[in-house]
Amino acid sequence: MNHARDTGSDVLIIGAGAVGAAIAYYCTVAGLRVRVVDRGQVGGGTSSRCEGNLLVSDKEHGPELDLANYSLNLWRGELSEFAALWEFENKGGIIVASHESSMSSLQRALQAQREHGISVEEIDTDHLRELEPYIAPQAVGAAYYPDDCQVMPMLLVAHLLRMARERGAAVQAETEVTGFLRRGETITGVRTPAGDLTADVIINAAGPWAAQLAAAAGVHVPIQPRRGYVLVTEPLPARIFHKVYAAEYIDNVGSSDQGLQSSPVVESTPAGSILLGSSRERVGFDHTPSPDALSQIATNAAALFPFLSDVSILRHYFGFRPYSPDHVPVIGPDPRAPGLWHACGHEGAGIGLSVGTGRLLAQAITGAAPDLDLKPFAPDRFGPLPTR
Repeated sequence: MNHARDTGSDVLIIGAGAVGAAIAYYCTVAGLRVRVVDRGQVGGGTSSRCEGNLLVSDKEHGPELDLANYSLNLWRGELSEFAALWEFENKGGIIVASHESSMSSLQRALQAQREHGISVEEIDTDHLRELEPYIAPQAVGAAYYPDDCQVMPMLLVAHLLRMARERGAAVQAETEVTGFLRRGETITGVRTPAGDLTADVIINAAGPWAAQLAAAAGVHVPIQPRRGYVLVTEPLPARIFHKVYAAEYIDNVGSSDQGLQSSPVVESTPAGSILLGSSRERVGFDHTPSPDALSQIATNAAALFPFLSDVSILRHYFGFRPYSPDHVPVIGPDPRAPGLWHACGHEGAGIGLSVGTGRLLAQAITGAAPDLDLKPFAPDRFGPLPTR
């Protein structure tokens, strides 16, 4: 491995996924000197193993919804000129209720969401079948969210980092952080097999591995991996026109259960394949395939769209999503370790929330008042490292 000469950076970002790439982009736009390191390949972690959702429909009122709305304005605003680069699709989302009880629960959720600025329309079964002709006949109603969008995650990471490099950023793949440099209590850099790297600000954007990195710096950030599978079908003519999922999906997103949870999430891609989800389970970094999870996803998807029973599955993949115990990302400086900042814990919303996270951090690092208050995302809200 080549040992890069360290001339110091304003910002050193650990993690070259969507969140790290967005931070790099916005920091270079702000005129900062940036270096990004990743122990693997660029985008090779969680960002390469997800669907690329940009959702407001699955967010409850609170800091995450505020960040989702803020990010959505960036996607549709100043980043819209780049939309084609990462296959931005403003396809809209539909939540389907298959039982009267779930429809009642959905209606209560819609009322709360409307009160907090989410654009949503309750639709009857006739309208639902106009939007999604192949939906299961037992559906009793639905909600349509025009602001739900999708991007292709790997294209997003690649282009954000390319644009950051064009502004002077350095990106080092296969560069594992093995420790931290300190001056007194202040963290001033990192140790890697390629040599020590210094920076004024070190950002932990290591996704589901963020807790281990934080612990190496002596602080507690309890992010855990939450495994989720996606099935990919053979390419098909267009039959699904929105992101479509069952009402139970919202409960699963907000759940803290450790065991397997699965609810149908179905959406098409520009290439014609259909992505089938979803599953959630906290099993550590277990890579053992789960036939139960795969079977539940396939069964649930076919219940939502019966034609899928006759469609071939080409492959499946899984990723470890960075789960935060209170379902709020960790974003901002860590007062317990001056010089260390965090940008992690976005779980399955990291792609959509990446750009908002990046812009807010760039504002804070340069001394500007962030457009959103970062206090609800404070890294020290979890307390000290547990004692053994």
